Amino acid sequence: MLKTLKKPLAAALLGGSLLAAASAQAATITVAIAANFTKAAEEIGAAWEAKSGHDVRFSFGPSGKLLAQIQNGAPFDAYFSADTDRPELLVEAGDARDFFVYARGQLALFSLDLPVDERAEAILADGDFRYLAAANPKAAPYGLAAQQVLEKRGLYQRYRDAGKIATGESITQTFQFVTTGNAQLGFVALSQLRDPESPVAGKGHTWMPPAEDYDPIEQGAVALTRSEHPEVVDDFLTFVRGDAGAAIIAKYGYDTP
Repeated sequence: MLKTLKKPLAAALLGGSLLAAASAQAATITVAIAANFTKAAEEIGAAWEAKSGHDVRFSFGPSGKLLAQIQNGAPFDAYFSADTDRPELLVEAGDARDFFVYARGQLALFSLDLPVDERAEAILADGDFRYLAAANPKAAPYGLAAQQVLEKRGLYQRYRDAGKIATGESITQTFQFVTTGNAQLGFVALSQLRDPESPVAGKGHTWMPPAEDYDPIEQGAVALTRSEHPEVVDDFLTFVRGDAGAAIIAKYGYDTP
């Protein structure tokens, strides 16, 4: 009897030990992500989890606010900013490593009702609207890009003095201002309009400002040196830079390096 039990028992013990080992090796990392990259990050995260067996959690917000959290000790493993200056600051301070540009964002002017696709320049010049939404230029690179587009046309100071600019804390809040109709038009990320689950998918009017009217929105990422799972972080960043990650990034309206 004992002989007949040894093999199944050994197999059960081996299976249990392998399961325990696999469980022990699985890790969860937390990544700070610029708000404009929300949908792309979520799709990338799901694809990477399925491939790697690890888990990733995201904390979305304005790049400047996320940087402040990191500098104040927030337990993030990696940081995806909407610019390159902030992650490079972390590298210079010794708090991050392996900087790379993961995407180049594109600014879009969107309105549910105003035909900005046909008359953007005239609509901006006339100012016949109550509010124009834009992200905070000090916290969000898309907000700075919007400011630059308006300044090139001599409109930024005029609209700011007139109280016509509805400033969002992040590009996500800015998008909400426009999609809810609280602002008649606004500068958003093209990626937000490419989201198939967007409340305005297939609706409204869009104008793409000339790329030369604003500084390139190069978005940089880094691994944070405080991470307790550096190998897992490296695997995630490698996935982002690979063909599968690049395809998802392009799908959401970004240029890829």
